[in-house]
Amino acid sequence: MIEGLVIAVIVVAVLLAALAAASVRVLREYERGVVFRLGRVTAERGPGLVLLIPGIDRMVRVSLRTVTLTIPPQDVITRDNVTARVNAVAYFRVIDANASVLEVESYLNATSQIAQTTLRSILGKAELDTLLSERERLNEDLQQIIDEQTEPWGIKVTVVEIKDVEIPATMQKAMARQAEAERQRRAKVINAEGEFQAAARLGQAADVISRNPATIQLRYLQTLSEIGVNQNSTVVFPLPIDLIKPLLQGLGDAAVPEPDAADAAPTALPASNGEGRQLGTESASARYEANEQRSPVERS
Repeated sequence: MIEGLVIAVIVVAVLLAALAAASVRVLREYERGVVFRLGRVTAERGPGLVLLIPGIDRMVRVSLRTVTLTIPPQDVITRDNVTARVNAVAYFRVIDANASVLEVESYLNATSQIAQTTLRSILGKAELDTLLSERERLNEDLQQIIDEQTEPWGIKVTVVEIKDVEIPATMQKAMARQAEAERQRRAKVINAEGEFQAAARLGQAADVISRNPATIQLRYLQTLSEIGVNQNSTVVFPLPIDLIKPLLQGLGDAAVPEPDAADAAPTALPASNGEGRQLGTESASARYEANEQRSPVERS
């Protein structure tokens, strides 16, 4: 009799412990509990100690921490018919625990699927150059569209980032050729701009030299000093006529002979009709002919 009573007490104690374990829940700070009582949702519970009615209440834990969702690589055809393989990452968190349980079966899987379809849709409308150069704008568009679609589920999408864009090898070579041609174009434009500026400066220098001709001689001497540094080269340098013009004039004046006294006398005779000059000319001619008629011995 006593043994049966002890066994009954032990059984009751075990049942009470099991019921207590089933009716007590502890939620962490980042967790919330959605409690169903006979199939109906009660108020949101947590964090801390939560008491449930065994057999009547059922609780679903929901984490409020930010979830990092890796979007699998997607094959995308851009607007300019280029095939690309794009993968991305999305960050979201639950802001309404009841909606995340009631409005969607699995908010994690649903958010992943909507992110994949949105990624293909948005990037398919963009060109390849836009996809490579304007990622920030595309990220903002993706975040806004995915957030609008997941808002009824109590999900807040905070960030969507495109991680990598893979393009075919042939397209990479074409883009490399395009980039090289662009760099060559810029180099030619810069070179032409430099020549234009140099020509403008030379025109200004020519105006300065035209106002002061002595500057060309200084420039000539400076050029000679620059050329003279290298003694192993032969340089053909044009000589300005303005530089040697005074020397040529001096040599020309020295080459003209002064008239003799005998030749000058007839030309000095006064004659109103120019006879004196004619006589002087005739006498000089006569002397020359007479000298030619003499023999070489006589001339010597």
